[in-house]
Amino acid sequence: MLTATDASRAVPALKFAVPENRWSAAEAAGRSPEELLLYRSNLLGSDLTVTNFGGGNTSAKIAGRDPLTGGDVDVLWVKGSGGDIGSMKLDGFSTLYLDKLLGLEALYRGIAHEDEMVAYLPHCTFNLNARAASIDTPLHGYLPFTHVDHVHPDAIIALAASAGGEAATRAIWGGAIGWLPWQRPGFDLGLRLRDHVAANPGLRGVMLAGHGIICWGDSAEACYRNTIDLIGDAARYLNDRLGDRPAFGGRKAAALAPADRRAAAARLMPALRGLMTGARGKIGHFSDDAETLEFTGSADFERLAAIGTSCPDHFLRTKIAPLTLDPERIDDRAYLGERLDAYRDGYRAYYERCAGPADPAMRDPNPVVVLIPGIGRITFAADKTTARLAGEFYANAINVMRGAEAIGGYVGLAEQEAFNIEYWALEEAKLQRMPRPKPLVGKVALVTGAAGGIGLATARRLAADGACVLLTDRDAEALDGAAAGMVAAFGRDLIRSAVCDVTDETQVAAAFEAASVEFGGVDILVCNAGLASSAPIEETSVALWRKNYDVLVEGYFLAARAAFPLMRAQKGGSIIFIGSKNALAATPNAAAYASAKAAAVHLARCLALEGASDGIRVNIVNPDAVIRGSRIWDGDWRKERAGAYGIDPGEELEDFYRNRSMLKLNVLPEDIAEAVLFFASDASAKSTANIINVDAGNAQAFTR
Repeated sequence: MLTATDASRAVPALKFAVPENRWSAAEAAGRSPEELLLYRSNLLGSDLTVTNFGGGNTSAKIAGRDPLTGGDVDVLWVKGSGGDIGSMKLDGFSTLYLDKLLGLEALYRGIAHEDEMVAYLPHCTFNLNARAASIDTPLHGYLPFTHVDHVHPDAIIALAASAGGEAATRAIWGGAIGWLPWQRPGFDLGLRLRDHVAANPGLRGVMLAGHGIICWGDSAEACYRNTIDLIGDAARYLNDRLGDRPAFGGRKAAALAPADRRAAAARLMPALRGLMTGARGKIGHFSDDAETLEFTGSADFERLAAIGTSCPDHFLRTKIAPLTLDPERIDDRAYLGERLDAYRDGYRAYYERCAGPADPAMRDPNPVVVLIPGIGRITFAADKTTARLAGEFYANAINVMRGAEAIGGYVGLAEQEAFNIEYWALEEAKLQRMPRPKPLVGKVALVTGAAGGIGLATARRLAADGACVLLTDRDAEALDGAAAGMVAAFGRDLIRSAVCDVTDETQVAAAFEAASVEFGGVDILVCNAGLASSAPIEETSVALWRKNYDVLVEGYFLAARAAFPLMRAQKGGSIIFIGSKNALAATPNAAAYASAKAAAVHLARCLALEGASDGIRVNIVNPDAVIRGSRIWDGDWRKERAGAYGIDPGEELEDFYRNRSMLKLNVLPEDIAEAVLFFASDASAKSTANIINVDAGNAQAFTR
């Protein structure tokens, strides 16, 4: 580990970004009140200086026509549960009869019965809107203002989570911004907020301790401008207090070089992933952003990390506190196991201290956030998007700590309050409503030769079932096109690519390192990169012979060898070799190709023996005559095989192979992908060293 020098210890703290006013009168012109609410929401939510993904909510009280009476009614439009104001559409808003919502106060039996008020919200729904109302709905409904924003920007939460936050709020805005002590969001907080505003006329907004700010305006534009201005005021105030001093007590440890940070993460992530308990695998996300390196390398790092995150929006994603690791010991598996055991024991103790008889059962005790000085931040979750967002939320928490420390000291939530949020019955109900994950969620696949034909069809099939996929191919241009199509179909979080010639040991190692640092490891390896050649034996050159063996045997060997240590660390995996009917059935004029395929099949059997004790399964899919979509068949192989059988290389060749098959069917890349999926999934959990022929039936290739 690099120790910080005297000069580096004095590096000035990172500063808070000041949001810009992005309202466009031209874009806003002609929009309906509902459309203006959406425009305002999207502007706020797409600006990370204003709010994070899924954070914050916006509302407007808009006149509507009652579908039952035909009369005019006031309707509360408010962001619905689980939405994201940056990307939502109009259907992301809940709509409620305002008079019915306000009338719920007569049913309120006090804070001990607060949660029962959520069940009344659907009864207030306007126009049969299916979008569920969020827990923050009363905060918007009970305020007397037409347009209301509630956001959680880092600069605001830094005030809300500081021992000096209330004093700073008065210093920045005088009496224009109110202050309410911490209280869990809900119906009671909505009533308290209303009463606070009524008792303090002229307020521009109210700071909710530990939670954020809620503010308002007479128009959509005025509300947006008020929100942006308040965040800017807070950011400038904090930046003045930070000045040119270092953050977090100064730098204690310097960061490694970028390439060394990435290499360390690639080694560490599969080890941690393999040591984490649970029925499903986890996907990792690595970041070495400036905020994380500043924080983890600081003198106050361990003290502040132990306090945990404060804002409910943060720790619902991150758990309260992270796991911290000594960078000097990340290659010591025993040390990692001890640290994870200690974290899980601590989480169980926290649960047992705080849980009551009616609380949900304890959830996953593994850490979500792992912090390593000089290296960065790793987050683990059930899927890549959740892991990435957890990391982003912890970066927000770091910013909050930096600002809070500058004005009086960072304050976390009391343990019981934090537990009450994490295990809130309403949050549990939301989790129970989530759809069942796809079968391969939590799995990482690496596919060689993935730019076309069987490889691309396989990559698409695995991603369709939820796997994260790293596509590799030696053809950079074709790979870029394939990856772009995959990203368009499945999203950026699930798809990565790396140029890799499977005959190049260095490139193969780099591809597996990429899978480790991007996703946490490799669970599924599909060895598909290939070529085909045809020539009589006396015309088969040594170069042609070696080329077949280099790609079809050594290429499979190099990829499998790179996968084994990762899979051993992760306690299992599935390797699938794409073989060929010619591995089992002799064919004329293709001795180099067919014998290389046969060698690959026997290599798979040998690896199945070696890997079984570690839960590594190795199986083979043998295609035959996959012509459509195949780059191999676009080259000389088509002419060569047609010549071997004395037929025309055009459509007659496809007819020949179809009619030669027992089932008289064409074999497509998607058919091979289905067989690969079987071996990649738990459906084949008790199969290894097996062969599936996908050839429409060929008696010569029968395995028995």
